[in-house]
Amino acid sequence: MTPPTVLISGAGVAGPTLAYFLARHGFRPTIVERAGGLRSSGNPVDVRGPALPVAEELGIMPQLRAAATHATSMLVIDAKGRPAGRMPMPTSKSAAGNQEVELPRGDLAAILQAVARDDAELLWDDTVTSVSQDRGGVDVTFERAAPRRFDLVVGADGLHSAVRRIVFGPERDFVRHMGVWVATMPLDGPAEYPHDVLMHNTPGRLVSIHPSTGRPMAAFIFRGPMVDGFDHRDTAQHKRIVTQAYAGAGWRVPELLERLGSTPDLYFDSVSQVRLPSWSHGRVALLGDAASCVSLFGDGSSLAMAGAHTLAAALAASRSDHTSAFMAYEAAHRTHTDAKQRAVGLATAMLIPKTRLGIATRNVAARVMLAHA
Repeated sequence: MTPPTVLISGAGVAGPTLAYFLARHGFRPTIVERAGGLRSSGNPVDVRGPALPVAEELGIMPQLRAAATHATSMLVIDAKGRPAGRMPMPTSKSAAGNQEVELPRGDLAAILQAVARDDAELLWDDTVTSVSQDRGGVDVTFERAAPRRFDLVVGADGLHSAVRRIVFGPERDFVRHMGVWVATMPLDGPAEYPHDVLMHNTPGRLVSIHPSTGRPMAAFIFRGPMVDGFDHRDTAQHKRIVTQAYAGAGWRVPELLERLGSTPDLYFDSVSQVRLPSWSHGRVALLGDAASCVSLFGDGSSLAMAGAHTLAAALAASRSDHTSAFMAYEAAHRTHTDAKQRAVGLATAMLIPKTRLGIATRNVAARVMLAHA
């Protein structure tokens, strides 16, 4: 019997995880990725909670620990550059027996791609341009590769998913801006505080410097409305938005803005949530941020890994009935994503207080946490 074929759009975190488990269940996965190869973007990410048993089953926990960042705490910096309080990192005091791991997102993606590579076809530097499905399969056209037919298609291609746009409708119908923007970029030289994430706030704005794994990373996270004409691929526009948002800020911000102006490696996007009434349409399903982005504060990578495992298991259990499999996957995984989406407001208030009083209150809480650490 010919193995069922599954096209997975996206080679970040969810896509390779799904490909690995689908192959173990007798499917033939193909991954298509717009990028030309491995890439790194955004803040470091956590592997924790429901992702931990998935990582154990993948056999990648040693690689994850080897790639882990050096950060153990968040150090709050006041307006004069002095430490004002310290809070433990979630991965430093874990209820899971310190099994949780924080690592650069690019390293996590590379580890997952390596375990999926032997069992999945990878199409780099390409993307889906059209999808046409019937009762027997899905016809897909690509920007570069020749048209192909698959049994199923899974969009694991992130917040700005091409598969979701083509099959489910325009992004504006499902993506909600949460009133926050984030920009990240690498810095040169060693971290001044190799085990602390430095956090400096002014009302509605946060600047942080993360030690990462030796080469630190700066992040600008700030409150603001959706920008008219925003283009998530327009780097020049992104640099203007950040520069305007942080005009007049103190501490190391002028130095970091100067670096921002020349960096070739900038990630910038809206902190957003994705909500759809259904994660599947016929033979096409969505996974990870494409289905249920839970924003910057919501364990997106961990949920992506857990969701991929759940989807692969559901398809294996109902090989001849993809509709039932997609429904079972969604029913099980929404219990995780819905809870995280509801918690975004509290995380935002803690990281980016709106007022000076809010900043002072948060800093007092940080000092109390430090005293009881």
